[in-house]
Amino acid sequence: MKTSQIMPGDFSVSVIAVPPLARHMDLGINQHENTTLIQYLEANGISTFLYGGNANFYHLPMSEYRATLEFLAGATGNHSWVIPSAGPDYGRLQDQADILRDFNFPTVMVLPQFQYITPLGVEVALRKFAERSRCPLLLYLKSEEYISPGVVGRLVEEGLVCGVKYAIERPDTKQDNYLRELLECMDRRYVVSGMGERPAVIHMRDFQLSGFTSGSACIAPGMANQLLVALKSQAYASAEKLRCAFLPLEDLRDLIGPVRVLHDAVTLSGIANMGPLLPMLSNLEPAHKSDVQAVVKQLIGAAK
Repeated sequence: MKTSQIMPGDFSVSVIAVPPLARHMDLGINQHENTTLIQYLEANGISTFLYGGNANFYHLPMSEYRATLEFLAGATGNHSWVIPSAGPDYGRLQDQADILRDFNFPTVMVLPQFQYITPLGVEVALRKFAERSRCPLLLYLKSEEYISPGVVGRLVEEGLVCGVKYAIERPDTKQDNYLRELLECMDRRYVVSGMGERPAVIHMRDFQLSGFTSGSACIAPGMANQLLVALKSQAYASAEKLRCAFLPLEDLRDLIGPVRVLHDAVTLSGIANMGPLLPMLSNLEPAHKSDVQAVVKQLIGAAK
């Protein structure tokens, strides 16, 4: 993996893929299948890998954290970014910081915490984690109550935060005062759309965010990168057509569960066998698998 410092412009080099993490039936990490997926994505233009919710880092045992980071650090080519996750609670952040110091990841994403927090408490936790891990942070924003835009701006200015994955859902993506305020507090190149293809056009066209994250890119990486190129070149009609091809799979992810659907969708695509999900999540029921397989086939067909 690339170990040089990640800069704001680097978030738009490729789509930021957010892959699942393959496991054996005994729940151990399946290095072969994970490497198969990574190599497939790299061969189709993906050079940034973010391991977070889709990889079920929320439930990753602390006893497996170091071994997981060791595998991910060596799993990609020399020209790819690898971004692991930490948290979401303060205790895990502190323990994981000590392990992260032994690696050279360009950044680490802090998973969002929703309960038993205050904005001031979050700021203190982020500062302590960044200082202890000696690694700049990628913030994952999913709630306005998590932290204020002004504080995020200060953390960026101080060099503790190098990017923001913005994923606060809105009934109307165009109407987002929090995002507008956030962009007034920092260079917008630090902020990427963090909810897949669904809001990507509006986020990059109307808010000029620098790029977008995608789980569905694991199925159609080439087409996801075509969407990014179209958005960067302001070819919005083409971008909208490409975006629509991803929506059937994204609809099922929203309906059934984004992590579960993507995990099994990769297996059903034949790209790599992801195996079982780490508890407390579970794989899809047979009825749902047939629905997912149909839209996966449709997406692969559209990408040809």
